[in-house]
Amino acid sequence: MSSTSGRVVIGMDPHKRSATVEVMSANETILGGCRFGTDRDGYAALLRYGRQWPDRVWAIEGCAGIGKHLANRLLADGEQVVDVPPKLSARARVFATGQGRKTDATDAHSVALVGTRMTGLRPVVNDEQLAVLRILVDRRRSLGEDHTRMVSQLHQLLLELIPGGAKKDLSARQAKALLAKVRPRDAAGRTRRRVAAELISDLERIYARKKAANKELTELVAATGTGLLDLNGIGPSGAARLLVEVGDITRFPTKAHFASWNGTAPIDASSGDQVRHRLSRAGNRQINRVLHIMARVQIRNPSQGRDYYERKKADGKAPMEAMRCVKRRLSDIVYHQMLNDALAQTGTGPGGHRGTSTDSSVTGSHPHAGSSDKSLPGPATDDHTPTHSPFFTPSTPRPLSSADPQPTSSALCLTPARTGAS
Repeated sequence: MSSTSGRVVIGMDPHKRSATVEVMSANETILGGCRFGTDRDGYAALLRYGRQWPDRVWAIEGCAGIGKHLANRLLADGEQVVDVPPKLSARARVFATGQGRKTDATDAHSVALVGTRMTGLRPVVNDEQLAVLRILVDRRRSLGEDHTRMVSQLHQLLLELIPGGAKKDLSARQAKALLAKVRPRDAAGRTRRRVAAELISDLERIYARKKAANKELTELVAATGTGLLDLNGIGPSGAARLLVEVGDITRFPTKAHFASWNGTAPIDASSGDQVRHRLSRAGNRQINRVLHIMARVQIRNPSQGRDYYERKKADGKAPMEAMRCVKRRLSDIVYHQMLNDALAQTGTGPGGHRGTSTDSSVTGSHPHAGSSDKSLPGPATDDHTPTHSPFFTPSTPRPLSSADPQPTSSALCLTPARTGAS
């Protein structure tokens, strides 16, 4: 096929061992399409095929997931890549085919349609610092999951060896001391004791690896210049997860857009004269988990976040509803902290300068906020002294950039007395 003039979008449906592509012009004319392997020869053929069009951009579905390996290889070869969220391509497939039939070819077609029609798709960049952080934070999370699994197995064995079992918060040293007092006589009991001893040894190794991983993450996060570690309730793994998942915080024009993206903004479920909101189960669940841990830490310890939680319960909120209010406020605080970090490095705000919003879609990288996604009333209306954030221990405030949108009293970025959490 000869080269064509004008910019083209190469939509790709990626898999582990294959990739199906479709080439589409700006007027949505299909210029070509093929299926390639992802091994060395298949990728070389894919690259030669795409380079027939000098002005091209690769639109890949799920660059943070199954499409990551191909996106990274294309970036290493100097290609321009944008990330197409799976929700957008799924909607385009339904409208394009009429019945939502799913094949690799129709998937590639829907990805190409999204890449051609949508503005504001997030470009994929080759940031080695964030790539290293992602690898390490994923490893740290797997260590935590291994720890939880082993502790659960150990509790089960100790319950069968010791009447009443062991306490909930059990360290490896405490478990070893308990096990030293157990002398089972039957074969099953001796086997349980041996397996419990092996689990304790595994837990000691996990503790050491977690400690080393936390130290390495702390150093790498500090090297980025972020102030996330100063926030009450965010530890090294939480800060690293925020950095790798959010990427460029300025792609969110407002804190309400950020809350909609991370799932802390409630969804409008009003009907007629009845006005109500319900819990959002959408959004980035990993970031939602970081905010949940942050809220739990603040509620568990004396803090202004805990005071806010108690005020919400006094207003008639159920405990989980009050928790969601805290998470919504913490989302605003994290947004302003990351925005201040970005302003300190670049001197620009969302959209490139102060007050600018970018065009976007609710399922894309720049989601529009619906009426229920706006910032909800909170302690700003209760506290008329705009010098302290409700989730911080007051101290010397960090100066804001002149380009920074002026925050409300619930989003001032002050340095707190840290209560660490991973």
